[in-house]
Amino acid sequence: MTSVIDVANLTKGYGQDRGLNGVSFTVAPGEVLALLGPNGAGKTTCVEILEGHRRRDSGEVSVLGVDPALGGRRLRDRIGIVMQEAGIDPELTVREVLEHYGRAYSQRRAAVELAELVELTDRLDDRVSRLSGGQQRRIDLALGLVGTPELVFLDEPTTGFDPVARRRSWDVIGDLAAAGTTVVLTTHYLEEAEQLADRILVLVAGQIVAEGTPDELRRGAQRETTIRFGLPRVDAPLESLLEPLQGKASGRGMDLEVTTSRPTADLAHITGWALARGIELEGLVVETTSLEQAYLRLVEGEQP
Repeated sequence: MTSVIDVANLTKGYGQDRGLNGVSFTVAPGEVLALLGPNGAGKTTCVEILEGHRRRDSGEVSVLGVDPALGGRRLRDRIGIVMQEAGIDPELTVREVLEHYGRAYSQRRAAVELAELVELTDRLDDRVSRLSGGQQRRIDLALGLVGTPELVFLDEPTTGFDPVARRRSWDVIGDLAAAGTTVVLTTHYLEEAEQLADRILVLVAGQIVAEGTPDELRRGAQRETTIRFGLPRVDAPLESLLEPLQGKASGRGMDLEVTTSRPTADLAHITGWALARGIELEGLVVETTSLEQAYLRLVEGEQP
């Protein structure tokens, strides 16, 4: 098996709406694939078809070498799913939840091991109702890993986490991938996708509009670079700084911003000008297109 997931010309409609319209992609073993897109783009439909919980209209789909529509319990024993809400009985303890769900799997992990993994060791015997929203979300993550899965689907896995808990969860997910587990991630946190994903698919209106690594998506949307800096009060006129620039300069007072498609030449001129006059540029920053800017251009229909 060369791919964990193979999808070819996948379609799914809801009445007049096309939830998915000819989607094709593959996922390699140990890869972390992020599915990004606005609400209604088809991400959830795609993932539910891969999980075997929704039937496709047409196209070919293979997950761990089998058709998920026919895989049944044998396939589900090999995958893990972290849903946005698991619907856990709030009167159960954390230990009871992990042990109860673990019984559904042939290679279940011990409750103590899972609790340590998601940092709930000291809450194992507390009822779910006594946990914070972020702690309950950690139980959801633990349940996705309870069966020692070969493939994990993560649907907004860190919603409700504080920044520290979110980054610790990224470490858990990164360790899973490093150990060979394949991960399919949907998230609205662009920083999360950038941190975790080997490759990103951007879905808009049921179609893939972009695919690549985070760096490739940024480069594909790259148009201009922004150079920002502040100047101390100088006696010399600024024409010698501004007129040779190839980009557009703007600013307020002595805080300047240059937007340019020739950043190397303009940055060299700016720093050379400052060095020749013994001037220190305050807060010098060079910003290229972020993943968020690239994503917004894609989903808003702007072509790179």
